[in-house]
Amino acid sequence: MNGVKSDRLLAQGQAAGCLNGTNFNILCFLYFAVGYPVFAMSANKQLPLQGIKVIELGTLIAGPFCARMLAEFGAEVIKIEAPEGGDQIRQWRKMYEGTSLWWYVQARNKKSVTVNLRVPEGQEIVRRLAREADIVIENFRPGALEKWNIGWEQLSAINPKLIMVRLSGFGQDGPYRDRPGFGVVGEAMGGMRYVTGYPDRPPVRLGISIGDSLAALHGVIGAMMALHHRNVNGGRGQYVDVALYEAVFNMMESLVPEFDVLGFKRERAGNALPGIVPSNTYPTRDGKYVIIGANNDSIFKRLMSAIGREDLANDASLATNAGRVPRTAELDRAIEAWTRTHDLDAVLDALERAEVPSGRVYDAEDILNDPHYAARRMIEQWRLPDGKPMKIPAVVPKLSETPGETKWLGPRLGEHTAKVMTELGYSDAEQQDMKQRGII
Repeated sequence: MNGVKSDRLLAQGQAAGCLNGTNFNILCFLYFAVGYPVFAMSANKQLPLQGIKVIELGTLIAGPFCARMLAEFGAEVIKIEAPEGGDQIRQWRKMYEGTSLWWYVQARNKKSVTVNLRVPEGQEIVRRLAREADIVIENFRPGALEKWNIGWEQLSAINPKLIMVRLSGFGQDGPYRDRPGFGVVGEAMGGMRYVTGYPDRPPVRLGISIGDSLAALHGVIGAMMALHHRNVNGGRGQYVDVALYEAVFNMMESLVPEFDVLGFKRERAGNALPGIVPSNTYPTRDGKYVIIGANNDSIFKRLMSAIGREDLANDASLATNAGRVPRTAELDRAIEAWTRTHDLDAVLDALERAEVPSGRVYDAEDILNDPHYAARRMIEQWRLPDGKPMKIPAVVPKLSETPGETKWLGPRLGEHTAKVMTELGYSDAEQQDMKQRGII
């Protein structure tokens, strides 16, 4: 039985609470009798994006993450990579046997085709692909594709139904259009960095590339709306212009109207949620931390009762958030005085009984050991090329009838070049010649 499939089958059965090592042999028998997978109820159902063809011209994070989500829900994603080295993310962060572990997730379900976009023959390959494509995703600096004769005007002339998702630092127009823009710059310009951290320290970043990921998600949303317009409303294709800083800016809640109307500039507030009290992170006796969100009026009363502060629970001036905000420091001190005298598990038990939203601060080990992650099947088990098992995040969001899935991990560089080129009509001799000249 295929190692990858057997691992997935075992993990699915265990998560469902109906499989252990002993009866796994029975499941293997069922596999050979009826075919894999027994527990994957969507196996015979059409995925929501099945039949949609996507050409990914992106690198690193924003473009590839956008294309990855489409691939997870059934789209055929052909990822174009440079013949020498491919996408740089193959070499980013922690490596195993020469390949980034991130790559295997970021490029799952994609086909890798190597093409040199800087030469006419390579550009012609992209044009041929675009003739039959539904979506092209790119995150080069504005003007790069136009310079290579594969920009929006050129490709939409070939295929009027084409949709192009264009992700860039500052958008396709405006005075900053030509500036290089990475996630860190977009997070700063979008307003997120300024409000992140403590008031007496410089702004800080999250531990992930949140700006790139937010841009990718906006790209997916835009692609789906454009696809719906084209297919349902009889519209032509169009391009989706996603500026990274604008995707971040879209998350900034009431930042602008508060300043415009009241002259209030939101500042850094550490782990607290400004203007919503209490909502903070508190230390426990065993050196851990608990997140508590009790800003709802009734929940606040339950929290105060749970920590033995009936005086605060019954204080009429604290009955609403408006009354609690001026006393934020006092309330945080009262909560912390209680959490510091109990271990984390005891704190969580007490707050759960009181129906107060709370939780531990998870690290990777906590995630992999958590029963809720397991019950929701949020961790998948696969095998790397040398057979080493590896756990990866499952696909989200969860669709009840046509859920997404991982079909394969990130491919080898150029793994699908020959097959795709043959489908485009290139002969073996032509492919060999292009390979020798560094075109593919």
